[in-house]
Amino acid sequence: MSLTLAHLWALLALPLPLLVIRLLPPAPVTEGATLHAPLLLDLVPIMQQQHQPPPLLRWLALLAWGLLVLAAARPQWVGEPIVLPVTGRDLMLAVDLSGSMSEQDMVVGVRVVDRLTAVKAVAGDFISQRSGDRIGLILFGSQAYLQAPLTFDRDTVRRLLFESVVGLAGNETAIGDAIGLAVKHLRAQSMSDQSVLILLTDGVNNAGMLTPERATELAAQAGIRVYTIAFGGEPRGPFAMGLGGHPIDEASLKAIADATGGRYFRARNLHELQTIYAAMDELEPLEADTRQLRPTTELFAWPLAAALFVSLVLAARAGNLFVGFFASQHQKTGS
Repeated sequence: MSLTLAHLWALLALPLPLLVIRLLPPAPVTEGATLHAPLLLDLVPIMQQQHQPPPLLRWLALLAWGLLVLAAARPQWVGEPIVLPVTGRDLMLAVDLSGSMSEQDMVVGVRVVDRLTAVKAVAGDFISQRSGDRIGLILFGSQAYLQAPLTFDRDTVRRLLFESVVGLAGNETAIGDAIGLAVKHLRAQSMSDQSVLILLTDGVNNAGMLTPERATELAAQAGIRVYTIAFGGEPRGPFAMGLGGHPIDEASLKAIADATGGRYFRARNLHELQTIYAAMDELEPLEADTRQLRPTTELFAWPLAAALFVSLVLAARAGNLFVGFFASQHQKTGS
């Protein structure tokens, strides 16, 4: 631990008052005032003596100046280095909120729940375990929205996921737009060469401005790996389809993953989804790099407060001089 000055160069201003006193001539006292005021004329000797103030006032003034300069230099108390693990990964989650995510074909504990509830349970734990990673969240349906930019604040991302509801972004599925939005923000914000998009959907692209094929090209050009998860229970019959009349487009999701160097997963239940997220820890292993952080406490407020106190003492002392003078004058006139 050590005491340092963030702006050490500010100390060059310390001798400035001495240079001003030595180099600049004293201000002349103007004589021949238009109005004749005997009392004010009696103040002239005091004004002339201000160029030679009492030693105590002179030292207090220099002390106040020194404290101001010290505050401007920003003294800081720097603590011992704290080693932080750094993974170097930027992860973006894209979660489908289309109408079919309300299909109740998942079991959490002993309860039958809809698909989105199951995703929240598993993805929420996945987010909580991303210590050292920056993570973002995209929610998509008929349109795609950036709900959380890349951040180390996992609690906020998790809360935003839990607050999402089916149909919030529309009831259709814009997979291409979700990938395109993720590519845009990962390219703009990512500080890592290990940018990853995890896209979870239970349908087929049937909305949006960008096709999945074009969005996949953009992701591959940007070096962003896309891991796709097809989520949903097995069809209840040979001709059964999801809500809205669309099955899961597994072929398209496989193509997206293959073209970007990612991987395709199929989750038919909660356990398989948990297994997939656990497998991603192995696919995207933690880096061994570390980063050191030294906690810093700013101390400039202390010399600044001391300078204010000394200035008040100076003002009070100067005021006492004038009060004493006027009191003496009053005694003379009264006698």
